[in-house]
Amino acid sequence: MPWTTPTLRTLRQNARAYIMASLQGADALIPNSVLRVMADVNAGLAHLVLQFVEWIANQMLPITAVTEWLDRWATLYLINADGSRGRKQATFSAGSISINVIAAGGATIASGTIFAGPSVQYQTTADASSAGPGAAISPVIALTAGAIGNLDAGSALTSFTPIAGTAGATVISLTGGTDTETDDQLRARLLLRLANPPMGGDAIDYEQWTLSVPGVTRAWASPQEMGPGTMTVRFMCDDLRSSSGGFPLPEDVTAVFNYLETVRPVTVKDLFVVAPIPYPISFIISNLDSDDETTWNNIIASVQSMLFEKAKPGWVNEGIAQPAQTIYAAWVSGAILDAAGVNSFDLICSDFVMPNSGSMATLGSVIHG
Repeated sequence: MPWTTPTLRTLRQNARAYIMASLQGADALIPNSVLRVMADVNAGLAHLVLQFVEWIANQMLPITAVTEWLDRWATLYLINADGSRGRKQATFSAGSISINVIAAGGATIASGTIFAGPSVQYQTTADASSAGPGAAISPVIALTAGAIGNLDAGSALTSFTPIAGTAGATVISLTGGTDTETDDQLRARLLLRLANPPMGGDAIDYEQWTLSVPGVTRAWASPQEMGPGTMTVRFMCDDLRSSSGGFPLPEDVTAVFNYLETVRPVTVKDLFVVAPIPYPISFIISNLDSDDETTWNNIIASVQSMLFEKAKPGWVNEGIAQPAQTIYAAWVSGAILDAAGVNSFDLICSDFVMPNSGSMATLGSVIHG
């Protein structure tokens, strides 16, 4: 039978009733009486115990487990691309910087020199020098793990301690920093693994292998899309590449391909790892009953959430091409109606059929009609 943890109020009422039922003539309802205080104290202790029992019960299944208990489950089933088990840990951003040398005789910047960004410090990993005024290029790595270490090209850095003959530095590239996997992300991977035990290299195996790579958040595999015996993998890096809509960069594709090469069956003729192709969809909204900036922002967020859940590349199964995905106008309309502040509107929108199996719908323009 289903169990519901009683409230503290219910437990107090029960404790008072138990005392009066067990002790003839006693009245545990009198405020500040000894019997009432005893009943309420016992009820409070029982409530704490029942809350703990309920919490423990939630940890017994991965669908409700949290934090370290979820980690215990994940450690049993998930192996990541770096060989670790369980939750994917934060990674360090790395890349290169251009150090501005102003001394007439040039300057040398030693390996291990610290530069400071807006939130994170970076350390050079090799000597860099310039024979005269100009740029000295040096590889660097962030000293703090996570996406906070990623910086746009051209961002300014300052030396942690003064370096003779130089005047700061700018970022050439600083990418690859990923945050520790969240409980929701880890739970989704774990439930996928529990529902799909390893099958020696079928499509779902490729998706799970791809999801084990740091930064990857969604993945799709298509057997025989490129011909008999082939496997095509597409994926997204929604957090790592948020500035590009989550679509992976070439270095991400290379990282996934290199890892899949170490785990895929030798019987696969060819492996293709590619990024999905963004396909923007646009529509017109008019006669919105609450026509203000907040409502429009809510609409955009709601449609983006719908696309995150439903949009995916097309696929091929056993050599049979499936229709390219369609984003239906009804999905768009439903997402708009789900947005806070929306009660009525007119929508000009048709179904959006993706042009090919590699295309994936993204939000284009939301036009005010």
